Amino acid sequence: MTPPGQSELRDSPETELSAAVLSCLIVLRVRADYLRAAQGRKAGTGGFLLQARPRDDTDPSARVGFTASKKIGNAVFRNRAKRRLRALAREVLAPDARPGWDYVLVAKPNATVSRDYSLLQADLRSAIALVHKDRT
Repeated sequence: MTPPGQSELRDSPETELSAAVLSCLIVLRVRADYLRAAQGRKAGTGGFLLQARPRDDTDPSARVGFTASKKIGNAVFRNRAKRRLRALAREVLAPDARPGWDYVLVAKPNATVSRDYSLLQADLRSAIALVHKDRT
């Protein structure tokens, strides 16, 4: 038995979009991938640091990782920072991510947790543009 309104929710375009958005981003799990991303392109913003690098494999998916060190604060603050970064990745990074790229969002002390969320969204959009700016 489906809950009331469930069939309407399933047919809405937003639900299809969010499922597609979540499927195109894969979370980094291996430390070596984080280290390789740290050697790639960087864009610092007021709320976080974005590290990105193109991969040399044939996998078309974009991958994303999140880092919040003990400099952020105790476990409560680190978890809050990572939750905000994950939400940013779903909303902003997923539609703008390039296939075959790795992205790492690094939390900043006293900024990622306390900065206004709309400013974090603007920061990520500008950081993505900066990272993908052609360098010749």
